[in-house]
Amino acid sequence: MRFSETKTFKNLSDAFAGESQARNRYAFFAGVAKKEGYQHIQAVFEETADNEKEHAKVFYKLLVAHTKEEADIIHVDADYPLVYKDTLTNLKAAAAGEREEWAEIYSRFADIAEQEGFSDISVAFKKIAEVEKHHMTRFDYYAKGIEQGTIFKKDSPTVWKCTNCGYIHEGPEAPGQCPACAHPQGYFEELPEKY
Repeated sequence: MRFSETKTFKNLSDAFAGESQARNRYAFFAGVAKKEGYQHIQAVFEETADNEKEHAKVFYKLLVAHTKEEADIIHVDADYPLVYKDTLTNLKAAAAGEREEWAEIYSRFADIAEQEGFSDISVAFKKIAEVEKHHMTRFDYYAKGIEQGTIFKKDSPTVWKCTNCGYIHEGPEAPGQCPACAHPQGYFEELPEKY
């Protein structure tokens, strides 16, 4: 059987298109976050958009490598979320999409690829699913922070970092404005490093 006639070919095609579209959605969501004063969430969306571009590239290169010269056009028929609202709504939609990718879609695609004898493609789906799970966790974290009002304010002392200039502030709340560079509170994020 030709590769272009396998379920794995269709799954790779759909995954390539899905990652490409997710990349653009996240770029759009980054703009919304910036306008709403969540510059650190803007950066999260931008980083995730870059990750999705790389996932699309992995899937595209696998399509090309396995298809060889059998086909020069792929057909994609899939559903994608149509969301473009406030940052909280966008975060929730992004988390739901990532959850579906890692928990359902890519695990199913990996199993099919393995059954059809494409171990390299199966591994790619599994490894990218691990990344999508991290994306989901991060989007859920920020959505919860917005809902609970804890994006810039915590119950205990926290180390905050200005993502513009690197200024470090310790306290339960991020400064309303960075004392070093005068950028607004939206540029502050919790400093996760322990050094």
